[in-house]
Amino acid sequence: MSDQEIPRPEDIVRYEKDPATKIATITFDRPEHLNSTTIGARLRYANLLHRANVDDDVKVLVIRGAGEDFGSGADLPELAALQARSNDAALSAELGIEEGEVKFPPTGSYRANATLTQWYADGRSGCRTLADFKKISIVEVKGYCYGWHFYQAADADLVVASDDALFGHPAFRYVGWGPRMWSWAMTMGIRKFQEMVFTGRPFTAEEMYDCNFVNKVVSRSDLEAETAKFADACSKSRPTDAVVMQKMFFSMMKQYQGEYMGSLLTAFLESMGSRVRPDGDDLMLGGDVYTGGLGNAVRANDDQFPPDFRLSKRGRAKTEGGGA
Repeated sequence: MSDQEIPRPEDIVRYEKDPATKIATITFDRPEHLNSTTIGARLRYANLLHRANVDDDVKVLVIRGAGEDFGSGADLPELAALQARSNDAALSAELGIEEGEVKFPPTGSYRANATLTQWYADGRSGCRTLADFKKISIVEVKGYCYGWHFYQAADADLVVASDDALFGHPAFRYVGWGPRMWSWAMTMGIRKFQEMVFTGRPFTAEEMYDCNFVNKVVSRSDLEAETAKFADACSKSRPTDAVVMQKMFFSMMKQYQGEYMGSLLTAFLESMGSRVRPDGDDLMLGGDVYTGGLGNAVRANDDQFPPDFRLSKRGRAKTEGGGA
């Protein structure tokens, strides 16, 4: 994806608030790309959370996606294009430091990967920012809730999902870990989360409800109304000061359980990712995969698994015999 084709962050992440109800809404609005987020969109999201955290006109924040899906994660073509240029280009885009202003760590060093992956544990990066949000957050999930968008579901206070929603992270199948693993394990329960990690399969909304990750599952047609009902009730509950005190209690509880330590630990795992070697024909993300077409490689790999273990909705609709 060229720089000219990358939409403005303001066009991908929309924000509005209603001072009368103190309910604000963030909408990921890139449905033609499954609401995938660019680096700029993610940084805008982090800034919006920071502002809403301070804004006394906001008590409840609803986070949703336009179109058919909540979101499928990061914009991998953007990342691949940056990495194809240089490691410095990727670090420059993420950290907001122009190339040439500083000397970035050399490619292949531990610090080259660690500088980027440890940034993902920083609230300013937009990855775990919602974990530090001191107002009430409600994530409305439909269709895909994958990758970075799955982080947001992990860090939200409440999750309302449509019955066609799928939760997971392609990184479990293509890399081996994801930045919010500690939170997912604590919320889902380690046994079910281990199943997700080791098989790489996505979980349905009902499965996520059964393991206490989702608060309510409704039909797609009732999703917005149900989310609005939750938001309205939360906005009318206790004063904002009480909400912030409640959130501090839950924040301390999560830190006692090691939430931030989990982010740092995953950053270390990701920093060492280049040390992973394939056993044979394992799909490994890298230059050859990007050159041959990431989408084609992912689809071919997905087809190796039983239909109900596949990540794509199209692949899951196929029968064992290959028919649609």
